[in-house]
Amino acid sequence: MREAVLRSHRQAGLARLYGASALVCLFACAVPLAPALAQDVTDMATNVPSGSQMLLAADTLVYNNDDQTVTAVGAVQIDYGGNKLVAQRVVYNRNTKRMVASGAVEIINSDGTKINSEHIDITDDFADGFVNALRVETPEKAYFAAESAERMGGVLTTFHNGVYTACEPCEDKPDKAPTWRVKARKIIWNGEKKTVRFENANFEFFGFPLAYLPAFEIADPTVKRKSGFLIPGINYKTDLGFGVKVPYYFALSPTYDLTVTGTGYTKQGFLGEAEWRQRFNNGEYTLKMAGIRQENPEEFINSSGFNVDSGADGDPNKFRGMMGTKGQFAINPRWNFGWDVLLQSDKNFSRTYSIDGFSDVTHQSTIYLTGLDGRNYFDVRAMRFEVQENTLASDPSARAAQQPWVLPSLDYAYIPDMSVAGGQLSFNVNARVISRDRLDQAFETAYDDSTPVERVRGIEGQSSRLTAEAEWKRTFTTDGGLQLTPLLALRGDAGYVSATSNSLAAINEMATNLGVDDNMRTSLSRYMATAGLEMRWPVLFSMPSSSHIVEPMAQVFVRPNEQYVGGLAVPNEDAQSFVFDASTLFERDKFSGYDRMEGGTRANVGFRYSGAYDNGWSTNAIFGQSYQLAGQNSFSAPDLVNVGAYSGLDKPTSDYVGLIGFNSPSGFSGSLSGRFDEQSFDVRRAEVKAAYSGLPISLSAKYAFIQAQPLYGFTNDRHEVTLGASTHLAENWRVFGTGTYNLEQNVLVKDGVGFAYNDSCFTYLMTFSESRDSITKEVSQNVGFNLSFRTLGDFGTSQSSIDTIQ
Repeated sequence: MREAVLRSHRQAGLARLYGASALVCLFACAVPLAPALAQDVTDMATNVPSGSQMLLAADTLVYNNDDQTVTAVGAVQIDYGGNKLVAQRVVYNRNTKRMVASGAVEIINSDGTKINSEHIDITDDFADGFVNALRVETPEKAYFAAESAERMGGVLTTFHNGVYTACEPCEDKPDKAPTWRVKARKIIWNGEKKTVRFENANFEFFGFPLAYLPAFEIADPTVKRKSGFLIPGINYKTDLGFGVKVPYYFALSPTYDLTVTGTGYTKQGFLGEAEWRQRFNNGEYTLKMAGIRQENPEEFINSSGFNVDSGADGDPNKFRGMMGTKGQFAINPRWNFGWDVLLQSDKNFSRTYSIDGFSDVTHQSTIYLTGLDGRNYFDVRAMRFEVQENTLASDPSARAAQQPWVLPSLDYAYIPDMSVAGGQLSFNVNARVISRDRLDQAFETAYDDSTPVERVRGIEGQSSRLTAEAEWKRTFTTDGGLQLTPLLALRGDAGYVSATSNSLAAINEMATNLGVDDNMRTSLSRYMATAGLEMRWPVLFSMPSSSHIVEPMAQVFVRPNEQYVGGLAVPNEDAQSFVFDASTLFERDKFSGYDRMEGGTRANVGFRYSGAYDNGWSTNAIFGQSYQLAGQNSFSAPDLVNVGAYSGLDKPTSDYVGLIGFNSPSGFSGSLSGRFDEQSFDVRRAEVKAAYSGLPISLSAKYAFIQAQPLYGFTNDRHEVTLGASTHLAENWRVFGTGTYNLEQNVLVKDGVGFAYNDSCFTYLMTFSESRDSITKEVSQNVGFNLSFRTLGDFGTSQSSIDTIQ
């Protein structure tokens, strides 16, 4: 009888009793056989909600009171509390308290774990049991199989002739060997220690035995944190030699842990690292320390005989180390507090030894408080910039010691919810206090008479500034589609400067060379009022197979001259990076920071275009020019860094700027952007990009040209080409490479190749990269590889060495 309903009270009671006994016996004993579950009887009981109803379905249900057995035969299915048992036959003996399930037995646990076997024979004390031909699939997609398994004492489970892998079976070829697997004479799971031990094991790779391992132990796959050795790593750098890294992990608590790592380098000796991590309900923090006593600092001597990276000046071969910490905490749903702080013995230790999380070229140590609520934004932070460079601190070109402390920097923005006079009102506040212990100046050689030109990128001393700005704008649309956006803005600044005598002398020398006034002020205040109008007229052209939008644009901004322009009265700390191109053509203030402000009456004129085609192609373009209509041109007036020199805006009529690009559904894309002389149309700046992304190959190419800007710090033209390629040799195999070549100095700045394999359970990556100094042509090489076995761990070099060519 299929889906037989036991109608009588006695039959219903017996069915519930026997079925529940069989199910509990099965789930409490058979389920813990899987090392991936690590559950005991108590754990299992908690997974069955109280009051759960059991459903027993079978083709035939037989009661034998003489033998005290209950037998369910044919398509047996038992559902209880979200757990399910499926088998062809289930027999429960009330005298021996033993249950036997046979015939395509499958258990599906409430957490998704699947256990398959042809025969299960267990006792109802849940401590001892025997399973033949066991197969287990865990929710984490880890797979166990064994000829037989036994459980003893409720703690140890032993799989005989077992196999473990984290690779999913091939759907087309289920008998095909997985990418990797571990075959062992015995696999012993300790349910108390949460470990899995392999004895007399062979590690197979693509079906071929790769290594024999007499014994090794791993954490249960479901255990996320367990003390023990992690997978070791290996790396190589020219000045360090080969390094072998061995980490050990201490799982001290569910909320904090410690990782200790030792790395032995063939050229420099032993590097020790320790990382403490702790998590709270509202945030987390980490603390990392590392140190080494270098054995061969002469490996850092360059071709010119200078020891450029062996430690602090005056201590070339002794101890080097670092301490770094990061953290972030939520004070409440709107406010976050955090930090990222690095302290080290010298300016380049963390980058030299690839300390994870602190090896970037320019590391920004910061402590911050951030708030975000609706249209309010607040951020205050203290910062210290550290340049990790291979340059002696005594070298005039060294930047590390010239970096400032920012104590603090503040940003606040607010946009009211309600409109004002039908338009949008916005407020912005910025403040910063900077302190620098060493003058940051640079010397360049001008083209005309080879006289040195000095740039003061940062003064020695302190400077502070407070800026407040309000802007209102509203857009009107006429019946013909013309969009008019009037704009009003008002900004005010107040500042204080305390420069040392060294700074004043450098500023005076620069003023003399430039023929401008030296009028550095100790305090200043300034304002800027702007009235503007933007006009846009988007026009849509529809064709049978495409649509196009052409949008002529024009802007006019009327404002007074920038105050204190024409001399060197104001430090420029945050507006030094300036590029005039298509992306900044229609900006109201084209300076990148607050220390400079655009003055005078200016007009920006151009057009934007976008097109869409039925075949999936799309195009876009922008082109235009800017005009200084009245007042003093801020970009033609020098400051301490000559930020406007050769910008293309330092003339009454600016250079032309433009961009055109396309994308295709087949993976092709490209763009061309540039700045062109307003009279001769000569190229002043250009960038060409092209890429193809598809199977089996991906390509990318980039060419960049920037004309020399001697007063801005670049005495030569810059031509650079970067090429990259990646090809799939097969479904999971890939080869890739990249290179950057300096055409002006004929130097292959950096290059690299790599080989990779990737599937759902295994990743392999091998890379080789080189970098060359553009002046000395000195070569630095880096070899990296990484093997990643899902659930087992990673082996290889640090991630930073892999990223160098990707």
